[in-house]
Amino acid sequence: MPDTPPQGPPGSRPPAGPRPTLEAVAARAGVSRATVSRVVNGSTGVRQSLADKVHRAVEELGYVPNHAARTLVTRRTGAVAVIIPEPEVRIFSDPFFFRQIRGISKELSAHDTQLVLMLVEGSGDFERVSRYLAGGHVDGALAFSLHTEDPIPAITRRAGIPTVYGGRPVWTAAPDRQAVPYVDADNRDGARVAVRLLRDLGRARIAHIAGPLDQTSGTDRLDGYRDVLGADYDETLVAQGAFTPESGAKAMTELLRRRPDLDAVFAANDLMASGALRVLKESGRRVPRDVALVGFDDMDSVAASTDPPLTTVRQDVEGQGRLMARLLLHGLDAGAAPVGQDGAVPHAAAPDGDSVIMRTTLVRRATA
Repeated sequence: MPDTPPQGPPGSRPPAGPRPTLEAVAARAGVSRATVSRVVNGSTGVRQSLADKVHRAVEELGYVPNHAARTLVTRRTGAVAVIIPEPEVRIFSDPFFFRQIRGISKELSAHDTQLVLMLVEGSGDFERVSRYLAGGHVDGALAFSLHTEDPIPAITRRAGIPTVYGGRPVWTAAPDRQAVPYVDADNRDGARVAVRLLRDLGRARIAHIAGPLDQTSGTDRLDGYRDVLGADYDETLVAQGAFTPESGAKAMTELLRRRPDLDAVFAANDLMASGALRVLKESGRRVPRDVALVGFDDMDSVAASTDPPLTTVRQDVEGQGRLMARLLLHGLDAGAAPVGQDGAVPHAAAPDGDSVIMRTTLVRRATA
């Protein structure tokens, strides 16, 4: 049995020396080694009074669990991969990604779980991700901003790890769809709210700058736009962007060329709306007098800083990140907080089992 470090008065730190062991913690707490092991590994079945003694002894001795040994006992690594198949330059320039990662990080940290960020720049990176996941380095994965052809779902299935997706996966619309948990905003209804506002303002020629149509966020927002226009839908009033300011500016230029008489624009995200606003002002259009403009996301760093400030549809991106992590943790650990008990995050059950669709809200500023 390893030597027990000298003990000092309660609350004191041990002198420098050998790393404290489970046996030392057990001696300090006056419990068995097995009890200490159960407490530090998060197992249930230990009386609270004994658990409190163990926690005090851990603090007093400065005990740090052996991660490798803990992994052998619990069969858990204490880490979760966050996979984003987007170019690095976009991830670090688009506030959407920062907010979602921040929400994920907060929830994982609250459950003592490490976030492992995995960026996918090109096709060669998918093999690297596949090897890492198959190597047993993480307990599960969170993936968002997926496109139709991304192989991430197949990679996580082969690795045999639980996965939760950010955004409704494209394949869930297929007849032979697989039930997979995801968290998404109500993109279609949010788009309806935006276009109804523009109609209520008396705008008759409402254009749409769509997001990428290989992502359900892009197609759902386009569908919501179509829902409101009905028989008035006109393809010449639709241009596609890529969720970037540059693509929004390019789409706006094309729309003005095609339909110089347009009097309103619904852009599928705030960044594209900011690019569109710049082009409208450069063309001499007054916003909102000549052309009303509505975005989507409500990214404060974008929507509140445009001139004039942007009217937009808000989705709780950070809340989505937290719920993604919570869904995954709840599946991995019965002790995690159940989904649906965070009163600060409004949401509703999705048709796909444990998935969550979060409500959106209109934020009126000065562009519409």
